[in-house]
Amino acid sequence: MGKSLGIVLIVLGVVLFIWTGFTYTKKEKIIDAGPIQVSADREKSVNWPPYAGGVVLVAGVIIFLGSRKK
Repeated sequence: MGKSLGIVLIVLGVVLFIWTGFTYTKKEKIIDAGPIQVSADREKSVNWPPYAGGVVLVAGVIIFLGSRKK
């Protein structure tokens, strides 16, 4: 269990380290007045700092190496 969790965290850490965020489009209602509705597409972004991937990567390596000793 520890080896597989370590490998998953290592892969996730590398992905988070390289890919620091993503954007998506969300449709929001601007005006909702009875039968008249006006909506607009808004672009939202989700970002995380690059060191977050490094922390997850190091945690995965520690868990992986810790499970190998037992």
